[in-house]
Amino acid sequence: MKVKRAIPAERSRFAAQIFNIASIIAVTVPLPLLMIWVGASMFVYAANAHHPDERVAQYTRRAGYRFYGVTGAMVILGQPLISWLGAFKGAFAIWAIIALGVIPAAIWEIFKARREVWRDLVIEVPVNE
Repeated sequence: MKVKRAIPAERSRFAAQIFNIASIIAVTVPLPLLMIWVGASMFVYAANAHHPDERVAQYTRRAGYRFYGVTGAMVILGQPLISWLGAFKGAFAIWAIIALGVIPAAIWEIFKARREVWRDLVIEVPVNE
């Protein structure tokens, strides 16, 4: 037996924005929030990757590619930057590069999702008997 459930438009829009919002917060407060967000973001990504509204999945994928790409690049480039600039300046340079790679694009995506027209979705959910 299946039951119809409604997903309000506001929840779909928020789901499309949440990865970007959390990434901005995590990058703004680098430690320990950034490390926690690297792990927690995988759950958000997995939850929204199969959302009934395909636009939510697209926003989440773009945000994930951007966040994981920039942080992954800093894992590789971090050691040379720290050894070249020193511990404090190197750490600040890594943080600045991550912030410049994530924050402007995330803000743009948040406003882009806000401007889109979102509609309520009705989905059928199986019920355990």
